[in-house]
Amino acid sequence: MKLFITGGAGFIGSNYVRHVLATSDDEVTVFDALTYAGNLSSLADVANDARYSFVQGDICDRDAVAAAMTGHDMVVHFAAESHVDRSIVDPDTFVRTNCLGTNVMCDVARNTGVERFLHISTDEVYGSIDDGSFVETDRLGPRSPYSSSKAGSDLIALSYQETYGLPVIVTRSSNNFGPFQFPEKVIPLFVTNLLDGKKVPLYGDGLNVRDWIHVLDNCAGVDTVLRTGTIGEIYNIGGGNETTNRELTSMVLSNMGVGEEMVEYVQDRLGHDRRYSIDCSKANALGWKPSRDLDVAIAETVEWYRANRAWWEPLKAR
Repeated sequence: MKLFITGGAGFIGSNYVRHVLATSDDEVTVFDALTYAGNLSSLADVANDARYSFVQGDICDRDAVAAAMTGHDMVVHFAAESHVDRSIVDPDTFVRTNCLGTNVMCDVARNTGVERFLHISTDEVYGSIDDGSFVETDRLGPRSPYSSSKAGSDLIALSYQETYGLPVIVTRSSNNFGPFQFPEKVIPLFVTNLLDGKKVPLYGDGLNVRDWIHVLDNCAGVDTVLRTGTIGEIYNIGGGNETTNRELTSMVLSNMGVGEEMVEYVQDRLGHDRRYSIDCSKANALGWKPSRDLDVAIAETVEWYRANRAWWEPLKAR
């Protein structure tokens, strides 16, 4: 089997590439524009694997996508702009990459004749929920340019399944963390700040709730859905670790051996969703469940950033 993986030099994508090469005989082609969050050093350990190849390209470039995708059996579409704060400042880029790029990917894929097209999305498309958990059939309620562009990309992908018969499946995962995550996201930002003796910025009152999943658990879920999920369906993939941002911060501080004096409360993000929660029963029914305890996974993540300054220091310097 040959997999075409967009955004494979990014955080989740690079971990997924590593997962596929370690657990299957499949070949993988990474297609990545290498924007600020794409980093070939995240794939350095597999660069010499004969089953791995890399093509630099933009998912909005139809000719480049068509040339690179030809000959592949399945597409896993990770490539996206993904940071809420950046989307508030520059929404145009998010709409272009996430909506136009997904349209190009789907249109090329239907003409290429791939067996499966897995579109990677986020639980943020559902919006905030006070009680209970979102299921896949719930109404979408995105509240940021990022989540709105991802909701749009979900609908674009699913429309290609309905209209053209493109074999689309969608996954919506909760907040990922782990190795090779660009240090603008909260956990690597906090850890690397503390390693440099700097305080960590905590939005608002710190009581916003997120569900956290280790990236390798998400990659296992994504792979399960790719291979055994039902065409046209959506699958939530979460870690079952709902935690306030304040509690998460305390866990990071404890693992870093520092106290509350290193927390700096800052003005809340515009339109900051209060709570995300997803029901993952459909993915569980395929035989997938997360396997990592949150406390242990946070500790392991802290140690990874402690041991890999050479990876993240140049990124923060930029």
